[in-house]
Amino acid sequence: MNKNELGHFILRAILGFIFFIHGLSKFQGGINTAGFFDSIGIPGFMAYPVAAIELAGGIALILGMGTKIVSVLFALIMLGAIFTAKLPAGLLGNGQVAGYELDLILLAASIYFVLAKESPLSLENKLTESKAN
Repeated sequence: MNKNELGHFILRAILGFIFFIHGLSKFQGGINTAGFFDSIGIPGFMAYPVAAIELAGGIALILGMGTKIVSVLFALIMLGAIFTAKLPAGLLGNGQVAGYELDLILLAASIYFVLAKESPLSLENKLTESKAN
């Protein structure tokens, strides 16, 4: 294991954890996010698949399973969040609503994992190694 592999693992685990926590918070209290989605012009039912993708995708990313697919889904969610909810408030927010700086770095990290090689420090890699042997 080298420093790049360790950095890749740490970034993937933290990105997965952040999305997991965001998905978990959406499910707590009966998806209160549905009302927010409606208020910004997104059908409220979309809160459920977004929360499920964040929750399950976060776990998958932490484990290193389906990293590229999950990262594409996360990137799409972040693009949606930026362009539907955060862009009018600006990068740093407007004092009442948060800006899109966090969404932008989550988008960038997600795109990184779409483009990067699979990490040797992933469950997916370990499973494919054992099948090859």
